[in-house]
Amino acid sequence: MYMKRLAIRGFAVALWLGGMAAAGAASKEEIDAEVQEALENFYKQTSAGKRLAQKAAGMLVFPKVIKAGIGIGGEYGEGALLVKGGTVAYYSTAAASIGFQLGAQVKSQIILFMNGKVLADFRRSQGWQAGVDGSVALATLGAGGEISTDTVKEPIIGFIFSNKGLMYNLTFEGSKLTRIER
Repeated sequence: MYMKRLAIRGFAVALWLGGMAAAGAASKEEIDAEVQEALENFYKQTSAGKRLAQKAAGMLVFPKVIKAGIGIGGEYGEGALLVKGGTVAYYSTAAASIGFQLGAQVKSQIILFMNGKVLADFRRSQGWQAGVDGSVALATLGAGGEISTDTVKEPIIGFIFSNKGLMYNLTFEGSKLTRIER
């Protein structure tokens, strides 16, 4: 009985997020404006992150990723891949999860591809999944706003910031990144 209720809740969350995605599909101009706003916010929060971003071969920016869950959850967001400061493609991120979770939040995500090889591998993929096709090292800020020296050596570094709302579990693992053809 418990599993049946859990499955129904999960299905409802999936329908809700899918409906939001279809109804809220943003234009290129809207995504570009939100990406620039997210980058400005990110750079204000961490000068170390800004320095890393300047060294990256490419950066994938998701300004608004909506995550919701009651036992079973999901998340969705749209963003842009920037290379040398310019948008080269648009992507969506989506993930589903099962486990202890209750709530909803809007967060921003930035994934830095630190060398040309990992960026090229990502761009060639038909649908890239964090933790399967590549491991994303989640950056955390230490004392003085600096990033761990172990993290800065990773080929793919991710940031999750500007959390609004309450959600247990911040991770990139399981996120499916798919190119949006517009």
